[in-house]
Amino acid sequence: MSNTGTCLGAGRYLGLYETDGWEYVSRENASGVVVLVAVNDAGELLLVEQFRPPVGKPVIELPAGLVGDLHDPAEGLLQAAQRELLEETGYAAGHLELFMSCPSSAGLTDEVISFVMASKLQKLGPGGGDASEDIAVHAVALADIDQWLSVRQKHGALLDPKIYSALYWLSQHRCR
Repeated sequence: MSNTGTCLGAGRYLGLYETDGWEYVSRENASGVVVLVAVNDAGELLLVEQFRPPVGKPVIELPAGLVGDLHDPAEGLLQAAQRELLEETGYAAGHLELFMSCPSSAGLTDEVISFVMASKLQKLGPGGGDASEDIAVHAVALADIDQWLSVRQKHGALLDPKIYSALYWLSQHRCR
């Protein structure tokens, strides 16, 4: 994101800034984050699982990624969403629709995440992420998702709360 604060320190990818006495983190290599809510024709939500060093555990998440992280400052949200969906899950979407943008943690970072609904999915590859990632792909029936998530949590995985936001929005979308 673009910020106007005073830089207190910077790493390769993150900067620590201060604005009006408020310290926060900003990504130096991206212009936002896309999070995909991807449901295939079989009624399965695509989830990914990967070990996350900051929490020291595997985390179940929606497919997601940085906008512009391939050094393309002109990359759009939907272009990044398609790229990340294919890279992480092996699926391409025939239709992508932005349906909400919101802060990821407004007290900690200036990062804004954009939720994108992905439909008309076609399996094109194995997924699993890029060379720096080790991602397991899970296609979970929406009818079984609560139980599946509970079992994964009991086995030590952490659950990203954005999954529950996506499930709520999916339930609202189906009611229309």
